[in-house]
Amino acid sequence: MTKHRMYDLIGIGIGPFNLGLAALIEEQPTLTSIFFDKEEGFNWHPGMLIEQSDLQVPFIADLVTFADPTNKYSFLNYVHKQNRLFQFFFYRRFDIPRREYNLYAKWVSANLMNCQFQSEVVAVSYKGDMYEVRVRETATKKVSTYFAKHIVVGTGSVPFIPDNIEKSEHVVHTSNYLHAAKDIKASSSIIVVGSGQSAAEVFYELLEDQKHHKYSLTWYTRSPIFSQLESAKLGQEVFSPDYVHYFHGLSYEKRKEALERLDSVRNGVDKETLMKIYDLLYNRSVEGRDKKITIQPLTEMNSVKVENNCLSVSCKQWEKEKKFTVQAEKVVLATGYKPHIPEWIWSNKDDIVWESEKEFKVDEKFRLVWKEERQNQMYISTNLEHSHGTAATNLSLAVMRNQTIINDVAGREVYPIQKDTIFQQLMPDA
Repeated sequence: MTKHRMYDLIGIGIGPFNLGLAALIEEQPTLTSIFFDKEEGFNWHPGMLIEQSDLQVPFIADLVTFADPTNKYSFLNYVHKQNRLFQFFFYRRFDIPRREYNLYAKWVSANLMNCQFQSEVVAVSYKGDMYEVRVRETATKKVSTYFAKHIVVGTGSVPFIPDNIEKSEHVVHTSNYLHAAKDIKASSSIIVVGSGQSAAEVFYELLEDQKHHKYSLTWYTRSPIFSQLESAKLGQEVFSPDYVHYFHGLSYEKRKEALERLDSVRNGVDKETLMKIYDLLYNRSVEGRDKKITIQPLTEMNSVKVENNCLSVSCKQWEKEKKFTVQAEKVVLATGYKPHIPEWIWSNKDDIVWESEKEFKVDEKFRLVWKEERQNQMYISTNLEHSHGTAATNLSLAVMRNQTIINDVAGREVYPIQKDTIFQQLMPDA
């Protein structure tokens, strides 16, 4: 077993959050860091990189700009390096294609010296004044040991599939949609389940391509309406450092209540996507309604079972309390994601302060709270909605989180965090 030197910070997982952290900390020569990920390379939601689907935050919410607009890893520098700056200028849009964001992040990861892929972290243990991190190379299975003063856990999320759904090759989560799209479109009947942006994008892509195939297409959601994502400018101020600070200061119960009230800015479909769907439906209806298209809210899916190489989908229109069963060859689940918490965190659960059965306590500086205080911190960017609000999974505030972590590791203000950034006042003057 090979042993390596001590690092100031070891990052576990290289998704957008930790990738941005790696980019910002690389600019600080006094701080040493290394980041590990078991995948072959960076690839952001490859199963949902549908053509003409856009990022839901503006390009300025890239990996570094909110901390340092002059940073060489900014999106603007990326398009400049690709000789695309004039095209982007004439594009005249604030949002960018998801595929382009993925390529941008790939470019950043390929240029960083502190990112190591095909390296799976298999164990983390605390030694009193440092963390010991065991890493296995996926190709050779060789295990090496690294040491760090601090750890940052950025293991992201995994697809959420309800327990009442029987596993089958005919049931596909949106995370794997593009990989299975050809097979899905070759079927005779498809049901899309979900109410958010992913469900809408998959439904629109299937609706648009339906003219080349013979499948019937159904969209079910439990939501009472197909709601639009709140995009009012004042409403968007919840994605600000000021609101995160306010939210974290609430009690656990008040934070959970606030998350429910903020549902309109957290979930829903972009206005443009809903408009494209409606426009296409309207054009298709010019010569009569298409009976092979069903769009139905107020409908919960109770179970999916495999019967004779077909799927039996049991549903309920919950407002009228009417149960019904439909048959389909394929079901596409837009049921979201759940936090991926490494097993070695669960093995230390008795040493951690918990706010609920599955939600650990995290302080305002994104440090996991232990029953016995530690000088060596374990920072968390996974499973944070209950502690830091709706912005926890939003790319626009990932940079602020990374600024906070770097400043705390360095023991000084390396990247100043802006305050008084919104027009709203969340508390009365003292």
